[in-house]
Amino acid sequence: MHAMMNFLIAHGYAVIFVAVLIEQLGLPVPSGPVLLAAGALIGLGSLDPAMVMLLSIAACLMSDNVWFWWGRRRGNKVLKFLCRVSLEPEICVAQTQSRYQRYGPNSLLVAKFIPGFGALATPMAGMFGLAVWRFLSLDCIASALWAGAYVITGYLFRAGLEDLAAELSRFGIWAGILIVSCLAAYILTKYHRRRKIFHSLRTERITPQELKERIDSGEQMLIVDLRAEHERVDGVIPGAVVMAYEEVDALVQTVGGREVIFYCSCPNEAASVRAALRLRRHGAVRTHPLLGGFDSWKNLGYPVIVPAAQQTETPP
Repeated sequence: MHAMMNFLIAHGYAVIFVAVLIEQLGLPVPSGPVLLAAGALIGLGSLDPAMVMLLSIAACLMSDNVWFWWGRRRGNKVLKFLCRVSLEPEICVAQTQSRYQRYGPNSLLVAKFIPGFGALATPMAGMFGLAVWRFLSLDCIASALWAGAYVITGYLFRAGLEDLAAELSRFGIWAGILIVSCLAAYILTKYHRRRKIFHSLRTERITPQELKERIDSGEQMLIVDLRAEHERVDGVIPGAVVMAYEEVDALVQTVGGREVIFYCSCPNEAASVRAALRLRRHGAVRTHPLLGGFDSWKNLGYPVIVPAAQQTETPP
């Protein structure tokens, strides 16, 4: 922290702008410590609070506009790309779409505070055609709330941060090594957690070919479509029940002894894996994600039914 404060004093406001911009663009480099240090320096009279907030908001708006317009032009492809490359294990296209549709554009106000949601909420706003003026207004307020939370915290606890900085300064270069090591550990932990989720139930995934054969044989299974509404314009797998991820727990009382097959649109079947694991924690052990999801099923030329014929209620 001492090195960071000295760096902020020496290089001015550019550090704050770049740090926030990099994080908001999606790189796994947290800008929170920089904003905390900036808040402490405001308390010491070394930085101007208005300038710190202005640069933080500007950096957020710049990066968020990139994702907003990319989401408007590329739609669901952007969301799947972010889901694939993000280190946040909470990031999931289906879950984020469900949350955004439930709470609407105002969810942008708290998106930056929710792990995973902030990364997808901005391009999703563009994909759903949110008016530019409304997006800019909401994003400006959200950015001020997010940056302000860090800056105010740093300001209020500046005495403690100063003491921490003084202690770290005694270790010289070792303090820098410690900070870099902590950052590396943070990134590795995120990567490991994400990898663990994506590899869960790997051996339990069912292929579209296996599912088709079992449907044709008349086997009794419960097939659950976890995709967002706009993704079902191309149809659903015959007999599938449409359900939001948040509603999965309701299946516990209705599954009985049936096998449950989940499918979604997330890379690596992220939502399906989570749903299968969630249901297993309630005692339903025969749960499987569909390998490749609906796209894999459709690309093989297997039958689908159009939205008008979708089943939307929970099975008896």
